[in-house]
Amino acid sequence: MPVTAFDLVVFGAAGDLSLRKLIPALFHRWRDNQIPAESKIVGVSRTAMDDDAFRKLAIESFRKFHPDEIIDDSEWAAFASQLYYAELDAVKEGGEGWARLKDLLSGGEDKQRVFYLALAPGLYGAVSANIDAAGLKSPGARIVLEKPIGTDLQSAHAINEAVGAVFEEESIFRIDHYLGKETVQNLIVLRFMNSLFEPVWNANAIDHIEITVAESIGAGGRASYYDKAGALRDMVQNHLLQLLCLVAMEPPLDLSPDTLRDEKIKVLRALRPITKDNARQTTVRGQYGKGAADSEVAPGYAEELGAESTTETFVAIKANIDNWRWKGMPIYLRTGKRMKDRRSEIIIQFKEVAHALINDGGPLPPTRMVIRLQPDEGVRLLLVTKDPGPGGMRLRYVPLNLSYADAFKARYPDAYERLLMAVVRGDLALFMRRDEVEAAWRWVDGILEAWEADGTPAYAYAAGTEGPAQAAMMLDRDGREWFEGV
Repeated sequence: MPVTAFDLVVFGAAGDLSLRKLIPALFHRWRDNQIPAESKIVGVSRTAMDDDAFRKLAIESFRKFHPDEIIDDSEWAAFASQLYYAELDAVKEGGEGWARLKDLLSGGEDKQRVFYLALAPGLYGAVSANIDAAGLKSPGARIVLEKPIGTDLQSAHAINEAVGAVFEEESIFRIDHYLGKETVQNLIVLRFMNSLFEPVWNANAIDHIEITVAESIGAGGRASYYDKAGALRDMVQNHLLQLLCLVAMEPPLDLSPDTLRDEKIKVLRALRPITKDNARQTTVRGQYGKGAADSEVAPGYAEELGAESTTETFVAIKANIDNWRWKGMPIYLRTGKRMKDRRSEIIIQFKEVAHALINDGGPLPPTRMVIRLQPDEGVRLLLVTKDPGPGGMRLRYVPLNLSYADAFKARYPDAYERLLMAVVRGDLALFMRRDEVEAAWRWVDGILEAWEADGTPAYAYAAGTEGPAQAAMMLDRDGREWFEGV
């Protein structure tokens, strides 16, 4: 369904996020007739370009990042006619660039206006103030902030204050692209619209939950930036904690944005603090060394950075939620770079049956629900069944499989496509509220302080593996192990 006409201003338009994700997402929405012809997409950056040069950069980048997608030249030309460009330094107030941008937006005050800040978070406050000073904040204008919102609670609070001085909270869309993924959204439907699952979605029936976001790539050219963040800030504070909230939250009364976000923040507030006294029992830090990736020798993190570093590229956490539903049941979080393969998945492992009727030569494998977010979105329920054939009761562990690619033949929008249109529609349900961001930072800050006080080391692991051995040992102490597939 098309949205109303809008003007979208992308700050940082010559950067990787804009060219790799945003422009292609907008083209796909345009091709599906969701973007009216009256809409304008205005790229803004310090790079010297005019409209034609920006359009050329956009198509060249599209073909680079989407090499298998065929684009009709006339189709792209029609879309590109809605692309414009303004060269300006968004951190500096005034100047010809702001005048050019104001001129491009002139006459569109009645359209929905969206400012997308594909910039470093430290710039959000200054850019917001300059948007206001330039007279560009039209009635009902919205602003989109990319993660991470800050580097700790204090900086997140400062960013929220600065942006909030210009834009009302209901006009601020803090984006986490994981919340736009089809399977992540399906979590809500899976849990609350199927009577089979909700009655057993608790510590009485579930043994533990695993959330893994593994990357096969290294820090590479981003190593100098990444070294200031590390895996805990870069991935756990946003992506993994958002997934944890959706898995663990209580049934919402309805799907209105604040109702959903109220339930998520209850989960964050119920997370048991991690301190220096239990940091080594409940967390593992790691850093990849030289190894193999895609059948080639992969450099270690220090080699990519060009210096020795104690920054973690891997983190595993044993989290506990102290509420009625989850008391006493661990949720294991794991994320890292240069791991064996790229995958994001949630594993719900149910408790063993009270009495095994058949002894088939060992313990029964547990019932598991595997929710795969990427690369192959889908849901599998792993069950023990009888192996067909005569000669007795032999058991087999097999999946009931819902593959999105097999079940839904039509192309469905990717995360950024969905989230960009949600911003235009004003649907805040898939975006983080201020108190939600700050609650997540409060818990993560506690871990960072515990690591510093304890001197928690970053254990080495070879590139192309599943992380340091200490992560496996953390689960082994609980009589469990990470699920690596069947």
